[in-house]
Amino acid sequence: MEVFPQAPGLPADGQAYLNAVDSLYQSDAYHSLSIEGYRVTPELINRVRAGDWAPDRHAADRESRDALAARGYWQTFQLVLETMGRVLAGQDPSGQIRDAHRDWYRALFQASVAAGLVDPAALAGYRTEAVFLRGSRHVPPRWEAVSDAMSALFDLLEQEPEPAVRSVLGHWLFGYIHPYPDGNGRMARFVMNTMLASGGYPWTVIRVEDRDTYLAALEMASNKGDLGPFALFVAERVQRSSQQV
Repeated sequence: MEVFPQAPGLPADGQAYLNAVDSLYQSDAYHSLSIEGYRVTPELINRVRAGDWAPDRHAADRESRDALAARGYWQTFQLVLETMGRVLAGQDPSGQIRDAHRDWYRALFQASVAAGLVDPAALAGYRTEAVFLRGSRHVPPRWEAVSDAMSALFDLLEQEPEPAVRSVLGHWLFGYIHPYPDGNGRMARFVMNTMLASGGYPWTVIRVEDRDTYLAALEMASNKGDLGPFALFVAERVQRSSQQV
């Protein structure tokens, strides 16, 4: 709370807020997917967004890992906007994310399922095996503990009154638990931004140029219990977003 700007409060015009978020889609998708190693371009993102994505006619769209990821991101973004609309209308943000996050995850990989690259069973629930994070010393909890851990996370977020705290802890702990085999970083950033919206903060894009600093701050939180660098990282990006708005 020492490093975050004061929460503006829910906007008087929720639709205007959502329109502003929608206008950031290309930038957000480009940076979020690039952070995860996808090779996307603004042209690909806009083409998918416009509906010019035809895996039944174009093998490149059907087989391209990048195009499929862009399609999944677009579909998930629409669901996140719906969730955010309910939050802006005054509904409990933690409860809304608790109810919606499974749908977000399914949308993120539905295109890959349709292309036959992902087993539909993989979208049925949380992971059922161990995961290891490349380049990180953090080992997520055993898969048997994931369901209880996620329930505890949402319980704690529902009890937290400060939207800044919910945004930082929601992002970090979602990634710490790592409930899914893939897509956890994108999901954590959606959680972060929905929680930011609950306080009237602007949608905040974490840029691929900041990837090393971003991951180092998360590593510090997960392995040394020091959340300061990550809180400061998010706060600075929120302040930059506020100035741009």
